[in-house]
Amino acid sequence: MRLVNFVRNAGLAGATVFEHLGDDPAVLALQVSRRLPGSMVRPLAAAASKAPGELLPVMAAVVEGRKPDAEKRLMRAMNGRVSPRSAVRLADVATAAALPEIAEKLLASVPQTSRGWAGAHARLCWYHGQMSEAVAVLGREGVSAAERRQQARLASELSVFDGWAPSLPVVDGYVPRPRTVLHLLTNSLPYTGSGYAQRSHSLLTAQSEQGWAVHAVTRVGYPVQIGRLDAGKTDLLDGVTYHRQLPLRLPQGMAARLQLQAEELQRLALLVRPMVLHTTTHFVNGLVVRAVAESLGIPWIYEVRGQLADTWASTRGEDAKQSERYRKFLAREADVMKTAGAVATLGEAMRERIVDAGVPLEDTFLLPNAVGGDFLDEPIAPAEARARLGLPTDGTFIGTVSSLVDYEGLDDLLQAFALLAPQHPELRCLIVGDGIAGPGLKRLAAELGLGDRALFPGRVPREQAHLYHQALDIFVVPRKDYPVTRMVTPLKPVEALASGRPVVFSDLPALHEVVREGVDGLSARPGDAEDLADTLGTMLQNESRRAAMGSAGRQYTVAMRTWMSLAEATAKTYMEMESAL
Repeated sequence: MRLVNFVRNAGLAGATVFEHLGDDPAVLALQVSRRLPGSMVRPLAAAASKAPGELLPVMAAVVEGRKPDAEKRLMRAMNGRVSPRSAVRLADVATAAALPEIAEKLLASVPQTSRGWAGAHARLCWYHGQMSEAVAVLGREGVSAAERRQQARLASELSVFDGWAPSLPVVDGYVPRPRTVLHLLTNSLPYTGSGYAQRSHSLLTAQSEQGWAVHAVTRVGYPVQIGRLDAGKTDLLDGVTYHRQLPLRLPQGMAARLQLQAEELQRLALLVRPMVLHTTTHFVNGLVVRAVAESLGIPWIYEVRGQLADTWASTRGEDAKQSERYRKFLAREADVMKTAGAVATLGEAMRERIVDAGVPLEDTFLLPNAVGGDFLDEPIAPAEARARLGLPTDGTFIGTVSSLVDYEGLDDLLQAFALLAPQHPELRCLIVGDGIAGPGLKRLAAELGLGDRALFPGRVPREQAHLYHQALDIFVVPRKDYPVTRMVTPLKPVEALASGRPVVFSDLPALHEVVREGVDGLSARPGDAEDLADTLGTMLQNESRRAAMGSAGRQYTVAMRTWMSLAEATAKTYMEMESAL
């Protein structure tokens, strides 16, 4: 069966690779490198770093997280003599590495008639959120066939940001099945192990255990587009059926793909006959679900799990909030939220933002992060958890379980650990997870001389996640101070509290909604490694206080934040929405 799936999905995967090769080869190469095992990437990057010229060494530096080295090489190339074609390619790498100023200078140093210049300039405009300008650049005379395809793709996405939506015919005589729900998700287990995917599965599993027929469907083309060519049409996990929309080929452009996704979702809905549809951010999911719900005459929920416009802007500086993309992103989110039957969200800070966007307060409800499964079992001692995982059992462990991305502030954690390490020779730092910041964090640990006292086990099996939480003596959430981190409450500290571990966290409103200052955790100034070290030092000096905080956090979390109780509240909302039609 896996061979059959592989053969069926090969065309879809090949078309995806071909599209990215023509549209953004630098980004494709970086994405591929992040999906390959480190044992494959490291020797390839080492070989590339010694290649002649600048292109491959610069890409190797980006892959290995050596951003300063990449910047230095790009500057050297810019000040030296490189061909126009090489300058354009290096500009693409600079854009992909979030070095737009260098990309601008490289493109300004060569004629605009240079091969590939229009495509590279459009990608730079797109990076800055200048969507219309990117499309216009690709409409000039003399662009290549690949650049015309790039323009069509970007123009299609711009049309979605400008108000386009899928359209479906009304289905007469639709009769839903009672207590049946269909969720549209961006990704899911078992192919993606993110907090998003785990949260979805936890809620859906709880709904299934309460007697609901629970179906979920992921975005069109997933998970083949992330390299899982063995994926089948369905996966059954813990009583939840995950459906996959895997056509032989995808139409070109976001609008056409969303139209196909809406048609496929409607076709699936006519088979499983849900009484309600439920989807999550961002707005493209809402556009698809809204079209299907209206065609069937059933209610739908939009669950706001994050502020993705702010996530996008957080990596680009304050000017990004004045960009065309940011403004249109917020407008589309507001449109989708205001047309949903109800809007769920993670916490009060996010609900305030939703109400400010024009959604009546009575149409919102809280669906915060919670715990279930192994996290409800009585936690074991840190040393015992570490023994089960094959980690050193002696000493004290601080650290986190997280996606390794810049806004999580894990560089600050390593800097704080380096400050504490000389006074605490028994202390170790455990950072569990993977992500684009991973290579840079490992390099920082080496530069700080942390040696084997800083541990990076990478992504771990889902069934071991609770043990990694319990392996820590202090759980740390050192998030940077961005609009998105001030509003969005992450899942991991909730799981840490359920594991009976005290939490040291950044002083941000969203985190104060999860961790109670002085009761089950202590806060530190975000982005301040010295203050984080001081706060951790205070916690390290008092083992009995750590134990008391861990106990208080667990008692509160298992009493107030379980997926079963949230599934009950969500089901109540479903029933109220249906009765109101």
